[in-house]
Amino acid sequence: MAKEKNGQAGAQKYDASSIKVLGGIEAVRKRPAMYIGDTTTRGLHHLAWEVVDNAVDEAMAGVCTTIDVTINADGSLSVRDNGRGFPVDEHKEQKMPALEVIMTMLHAGGKFDHQSYKVSGGLHGVGITVVNALSEWLEVESRRDGHVYHQDYARGEKKTPLQKLGQSKTSGSKVTFKPDPQIFQVTVFDYETLAARLRELSFLNAGLQLRLKDEVTGREVAFKHDGGLKNFVKFLNEGKEVVHKDIISFAHEENQIQTEVALQYNDGYTENVYTYCNNVNTAEGGTHLSGFRSALTRTINTYAKNAGFLREDSATPTGEDLREGLTAIVSVRVPEPQFEGQTKTKLGNSEVQGLVESATNGMLNTYFEEHPATARSIARKAVQAALAREAARKARDLTRRKSALSSGNLPTKLADCTSRDVETTELYLVEGESAGGSAKQGRDRMFQAILPLRGKILNVEKARIDKVLSNEEIRTLISAVGTGIGIEEFDIARLRYGKVIIMTDADVDGSHIRILLLTFFFRQMRELVEQGNIYCAQPPLYRVVWKKKVNYYVTEAQMKADLLNLGLEGAEVTIAGRKETLSARPLRDLLDILAQVEERERVIQRMGMSLREFLALRDKKGAFPLFRVFIEEKGRYFYSQEELEKFIQAEEKRTGAELEVLGEGERAENGAEPAERIEVHELHVSNDLKTLAQGLEKMGLKIEQCCDPEETPEAPEAAKLAPFIVRADSTDRAAWSLSAVLRAIRELGEKGLEIQRYKGLGEMNAEQLWETTMDPARRTLKKVKLEGAASADKMFTVLMGTNVEARKAFIEDHALEVKFLDI
Repeated sequence: MAKEKNGQAGAQKYDASSIKVLGGIEAVRKRPAMYIGDTTTRGLHHLAWEVVDNAVDEAMAGVCTTIDVTINADGSLSVRDNGRGFPVDEHKEQKMPALEVIMTMLHAGGKFDHQSYKVSGGLHGVGITVVNALSEWLEVESRRDGHVYHQDYARGEKKTPLQKLGQSKTSGSKVTFKPDPQIFQVTVFDYETLAARLRELSFLNAGLQLRLKDEVTGREVAFKHDGGLKNFVKFLNEGKEVVHKDIISFAHEENQIQTEVALQYNDGYTENVYTYCNNVNTAEGGTHLSGFRSALTRTINTYAKNAGFLREDSATPTGEDLREGLTAIVSVRVPEPQFEGQTKTKLGNSEVQGLVESATNGMLNTYFEEHPATARSIARKAVQAALAREAARKARDLTRRKSALSSGNLPTKLADCTSRDVETTELYLVEGESAGGSAKQGRDRMFQAILPLRGKILNVEKARIDKVLSNEEIRTLISAVGTGIGIEEFDIARLRYGKVIIMTDADVDGSHIRILLLTFFFRQMRELVEQGNIYCAQPPLYRVVWKKKVNYYVTEAQMKADLLNLGLEGAEVTIAGRKETLSARPLRDLLDILAQVEERERVIQRMGMSLREFLALRDKKGAFPLFRVFIEEKGRYFYSQEELEKFIQAEEKRTGAELEVLGEGERAENGAEPAERIEVHELHVSNDLKTLAQGLEKMGLKIEQCCDPEETPEAPEAAKLAPFIVRADSTDRAAWSLSAVLRAIRELGEKGLEIQRYKGLGEMNAEQLWETTMDPARRTLKKVKLEGAASADKMFTVLMGTNVEARKAFIEDHALEVKFLDI
């Protein structure tokens, strides 16, 4: 019954015999970049995609309806699905459970033939194995054949044998892993990055529910789109004026290749076509994109000519004209996809092009016949685009005659650099003539060029190319960068500077100018964004003077961290019953631990408990509970996997039946008696608290001392009885807990400070601008990356488009996140 409920009736066999083995994992930890691209934030999230994509493959096989992703309190990530679960029977060749083969051997999986998976996004069999190899630890749970199985790993090595926990009336898998800090520069998952990818997957897999939860911040969101690609196009066109209300969509299957397309035109001037193969975003396009574009061009031009929109003396719209204002999704599912490289950014299957072209051509012809009003609107849009292209060409010719876009004539306001080495040179786009003057004086003339910008440039989101080229500031910018703009003329080989750096004020006007420039680069020079040539300078937000020392800070978090250091100077902490005091480095180490305890306390509070209540759950050996288990609606705590297993076994022996083991958020099957099931919640915060408690114990302190007492004596003389005394500037401050010590040091750091918040670059002289914002040894630059083109397009539309209501809704949704409001 459970199999039928999870959509598994009629599914292909998937067990140990489905797993084919091609190699081992020895090289993964030595050369992780070969498998995940890099070890930065991008590589970190690649681990998440590998596990999520495995679950989505189950959905594409028709055996999974829900996927849950959780950022746990200890920094680990859990991905859970209700698919078939990992196979656990013995692999005949390897003589070990199939689950262990999957987790420890490269090129082992069920996707090399098409018996278990008809189509799949991961065909190399390395995904989950690489995740295991690059994780500090990994736990895997498989629910199948009526039971729950569990196994632990550490840095790719098996730590426990495969264990059967109990009964399960559902099926599926759950993988929890913590990225290894020995491998990754950053090990914190970004909520927004995960949410964007899950939203995209929900569009691509109609009816699949994907949920995301962050235990650290308490945020959670769910995505489910029964309309599939039509909902995707509608989402991307929100806030835009559409040319036709109906979204054109179709699905076609031929030779086991599935093609799905949805499209709609808006009154904008840019093309937004996103392509996917087996749920993989093929950012560089490929044969499916070529087939779609060819069919679109031929079909619309044929209709426009037959319908009388094209005169003999008028120019026939080009493919670029026909795609102006087009929002489209092209998704194909191919049994044997041929991607260019492991990054899978371009599809190479030649047979796909003809299938997509013929399917799109037939669909559009039929649709135009049945919906003549929509067809006329699209044809009229294409003709207008062709006329605008001619106007833009004339504008370019006129501009060239005036030498403004000629590569041999640079703008007079550009202070160029001496070097011609593109790899090392930098172009600063500076807000205002005043700041531009300071930047020219403070720069290194060898490799830094300065282009001052006067006022706000044209919002290209609302303008056609002919109007864009008539704007003086934009012409100057195009000339300085050197690449040209638009599909026909852009050539990255002509780029004159390796880094194009936007440097604006830290006020609302500066932010507006920055987003205007980013809009221009995203719409007209997107390849510069994709190749990582665009940066944003980070001028300091704060100037802090303390005892004649001057420091600059780019972020508030940096300033607060240093204020804590300032509070440490000359401060010491006396602990009751000890002769020695804590100061300098030992006190710094203590405060670092206390700040982390403070973060974990917020997680515990979201569980409905205080830190004091959670610490009271420690057992006689001081161990924290790892599981909170509900049985017959009563909560119990367990301190190890073995203890939980023994309890389950004892209950099964007592009741004479297997227990149904539910994960967090699962619902029991109807008809099950309460005594026959337990609900297990993992307490990921416990591992971190254990480490922090051990750190405090090494200092002779207890983590329980972090809890503020319920009452503190108010009489001045009672301060002498406080367990901690914070002494600074010949003044003693009573602290009744370690948390109070942390607060007192912070207050000391803010005492006697002169804090200035910068708003404009003009507030700094040339020397200060060099020291804080332009010196490569000390500056902070933010590289502009394009990791979610669809989400980026949506955001530019909301922020810079013509729909005021959409922008108002965005402001209302994020109003409480504002820290500094310039009025």
